[in-house]
Amino acid sequence: MDKKVRIGVIGCGGIANGKHMPAEKRNPAAEMVAFCDIIEERALKAREDYGTPECAVYTDYKELLKDKSIDAVLVLTPNCSHCEITVAALNAGKHVLCEKPMAMNYAEAKKMLDARDKAGKILTIGYQNRFRPDSLYLKKVADEGMFGDVYYAEAIAIRRRAVPTWGVFIDREKQGGGPLIDIGTHALDLTLFMMDNYEPAYCVGKTFHKLNKQRETGNAWGDWDVEKFTAEDSAFGFVVMKNGAVIYLKSSWALNIADPREAITTICGDKAGADMLDGLRINTVMAGKQVMIKPDLKAGSVAFFEGAGGGAPEDLEAATFTNAVLNGGKLYVTADQAAVVTRILEGIYKSEETGKPYYFD
Repeated sequence: MDKKVRIGVIGCGGIANGKHMPAEKRNPAAEMVAFCDIIEERALKAREDYGTPECAVYTDYKELLKDKSIDAVLVLTPNCSHCEITVAALNAGKHVLCEKPMAMNYAEAKKMLDARDKAGKILTIGYQNRFRPDSLYLKKVADEGMFGDVYYAEAIAIRRRAVPTWGVFIDREKQGGGPLIDIGTHALDLTLFMMDNYEPAYCVGKTFHKLNKQRETGNAWGDWDVEKFTAEDSAFGFVVMKNGAVIYLKSSWALNIADPREAITTICGDKAGADMLDGLRINTVMAGKQVMIKPDLKAGSVAFFEGAGGGAPEDLEAATFTNAVLNGGKLYVTADQAAVVTRILEGIYKSEETGKPYYFD
């Protein structure tokens, strides 16, 4: 490939190493030319693993943005800095892929949208679960009208004693919240996308801090620091859309439940429904009888993107971003959609704070 997107990586921690940098390394349309982290050793290690000796290393993202040869940046930092760095990158003339959630609140998300529009650059958000085979297929049949009028949905992100104890995940000030903004955001994004409905009317929310001070927790990643665990451990929301449809959002890092599920959706319309409770299942009626259809997603995948470095969701995400930069290709995750996700999450938290429904208009 003659032309490649020159990428600067801002934030070289867990999500960068676990998802983005391996995907961009496999992406034939990308080359990572600069790495930035406030901990220099991380940036140096990223250059060693994913770059070349010529790649630049920074501890200040503002210095990275001064490099006019960089086409795009990946913003892979804690939630509290997504808005600041993304706006600065857009103002510097860079295209941006920002990790989820888009921002801490809707006001920040709106600043990012305004900066995108002013700069005329690409902005997308890292909701890679849309690129899973089951999600791609479900979206295809949903868009074809299989489900009819979708009026009920569940967005599910439930773990059993699997609190992330590294980084700043449990720090409410730096992350904006706990499982709701961390993993609930994926489930809500999937649900809104399948419903093709981005017009919330109001929501009611409730969060819990039931496990924060527990010790000998049985947690999958070891006991958490009770002094640092300031985010909620569970959050639940009920969202009413302007057309009357409803969404029940369930999120937890540590619910005492036998059957945890993460980043899945259930949608129900007047013609059919679908869930991801045992693989993708479509629930409908044929010849007067109730039937369940389980698509064989291994027998030829949904044609989505040629030229990706691999078939994993993060590979498709990376390829879609660079194709948009190089060829004007269509984004699969728009920042406008992601801003609505952030707006609803904020509404659930505000409902908890006030003890009342939160109205969006």
